[in-house]
Amino acid sequence: MLSPLEVLSRYPAHDGTLASLLDSRIAGAGERPGLLFADRTTSWRGFRTAVEETARGLARRGVATGDRVAVMAENSDRYVTLFFALARLGAILVPINPAFGTEEARYVLDHAEVSAVLGSASALSTARVAARDSAQRPWFALVDTPGGGDTPSLEDLVAEARGAALPPRGAVDAESICLILYTSGTTGFPKGVMHSQRNFVLAGEAFVERMHLQPDDRLLCILPLFHINALFYSLGGAVAAGASLVLAPRFSASQFWPLVASSGATEVNIIAAVGTILARRSRDEFVPGHGLAKVYGAPIPPELYDVFRSDFGVPTLIEGYGMTEIPGACNQPFEGPEVRGSMGRAARHPDPTVDLAELRVADEAGRELPPGEVGELLVRTPILMKGYYRDPEQTAAAFRRDESGRDWFATGDLVRRDDDGFFYFVARQKDIIRKRGENIAGAEIDRVLARHPGVASAAAIGVPDTLGEEEILVAVVAEPPDGVEAAEIAAWCDAHLARIKRPRYVVFVDDLPLTPTLRVAKFKLKGDPTLLAKAVDLGA
Repeated sequence: MLSPLEVLSRYPAHDGTLASLLDSRIAGAGERPGLLFADRTTSWRGFRTAVEETARGLARRGVATGDRVAVMAENSDRYVTLFFALARLGAILVPINPAFGTEEARYVLDHAEVSAVLGSASALSTARVAARDSAQRPWFALVDTPGGGDTPSLEDLVAEARGAALPPRGAVDAESICLILYTSGTTGFPKGVMHSQRNFVLAGEAFVERMHLQPDDRLLCILPLFHINALFYSLGGAVAAGASLVLAPRFSASQFWPLVASSGATEVNIIAAVGTILARRSRDEFVPGHGLAKVYGAPIPPELYDVFRSDFGVPTLIEGYGMTEIPGACNQPFEGPEVRGSMGRAARHPDPTVDLAELRVADEAGRELPPGEVGELLVRTPILMKGYYRDPEQTAAAFRRDESGRDWFATGDLVRRDDDGFFYFVARQKDIIRKRGENIAGAEIDRVLARHPGVASAAAIGVPDTLGEEEILVAVVAEPPDGVEAAEIAAWCDAHLARIKRPRYVVFVDDLPLTPTLRVAKFKLKGDPTLLAKAVDLGA
C-alpha cells in the first residue's frame, strides 16, 4: 500500500484549480477508468474530453465566468462532467435536490440568481414553475434524456458547439468560486455556502489521507451530488488519488451489495441511516466475495462496527465529522487507534507541510475549555467556505474571534475532547433536525404549517429515530381546537415541502412554551417526554 503522500506524488504538480488537477491526473492515470455509471465507463482522459466538449456547449449558450448554473438531477457521470465544465469556464454549480417542491426550488433559484437550470424531466417541470416570475429568466436543458421541443438535452448543447474553440481559462484561478451549496439554517431560510476550487482540491487530497486511497481503488458514491460528502469526499477523493468513481443514481438498499460486487467497489461513504438500514436488511441480499474494504461514515453508530466486520466482511470503518461550511474537519485516524463513538482527531493532509484543521472547545465567551468539559466546537481550516452568498450578516455571525485576533468558524455543535485529542459529539445548539443525512430547518416547517388555515401555531423538533439520527415531531396549536387532524398536517407538508420533511409525529397542544422574547422555546419541547407519548405516529 502506498502512503497518502506517495499517492499524490505520483502526479505532476497542479495550480489548485479543477482543470489543472484533472490535467495532472491524466498525466499519470489517463487511461485508467475514471467514471463508471450504468453501462458507461469513461477513462480520465475521456472524461477531460467530455468536460471540454460540455464547456464549449455551455459557453455557446452564454455561460461565462461568475454565472450560477443550477443542476437538479440524480447522480450521473454527466452531472460530474457539468461540474468540471462549469469550473473550467469559471462558472458556479448550484446543486439542487431534484425532489424539491416548487416553493423550495423557487427560493434557491431566486436567491442564487441562476442563469440556467439543467436537470431531469420531472425536476425541470418543477423548476419551470418555480422560475416563472424570476427576473433572471433562466434557460433549461435536460441532463440525461433526449431533448424535445424548446428543451435541449446536454448532448444537444455539445453537438451545437462541435468544432468551436474552447474558451480560454481567463481569470479562473484556485480562489474562484466553483460551488454554492444551499444548507438549512436556524432561521429556516437556506444559506448558500460558497466554496472555491482550491477548497474542492484540498478536500479531495485530505480524503486520500483520511481513507488511505490508492490509485486502483474504486469509490462507490451512493450519496447525492447535492451533498458536500459526495462532491468533496467521493468525487474529490477519486480525482485526487487518480482512482475510479462508481456512481449510483441513488441509494438502494436491495441493490447495494449486488452493485458493490458487480462494480468492484473498494470504498464507500455512508451516513448513519444507510448503515442502520443495511444492518437490518435480510442477509439474502448480501453478496459474499465482494471487494469492499473501507467505509467512511459521518457518523457511524458504535454497534455498526461489529456488523460490518462480522456479517459483511468490511475490515476498515472510519468515522468523521464535517459540515457544508467546513468539509472534513476531523476523523478517526486510518492507522488507529479506533475510538468508537468519537468523531476523531483534527483532520490531516497527506503533505505534513500543509496545515489543515485546528479545533478547539470553547465556552460562550470563546475561551478554550480543558479536556472533559462540554463547549462549542470552533474550527480553523483552509477548507473553509468563502462565505454565505448574498448574506454578509450571516457570514459574520458564523465566526468567533479569539484573544489573539484569529477568527474561528462556530459550528453550533456542543462537543467534548479527551486527553488524547479525540472529540465527541454531545448535542446541537441549532434548530436543525438531522434526518437521513439531511439537515432540515425546523423553522421552515414551522412557517409552512403556520399558513394552514386550521393551524394557529406550530413547532417542529427532532426526536430520536431508530435508524440512528432523528425523526420530525410537530407540536400544533389548532384553531379552532379539534379543527384539523394529523393526516391533514402531513398532507399539507407533502404539498409544500420535500417528502423528507414530512413529520413522522404530530401532537396537538393547547399552547407552545415561549421565551422572554416571545420565541418558541423548543428546548422545552425537546425536554418534555410526554409529547412523543401523546403524538400520533404517522409511520405506524
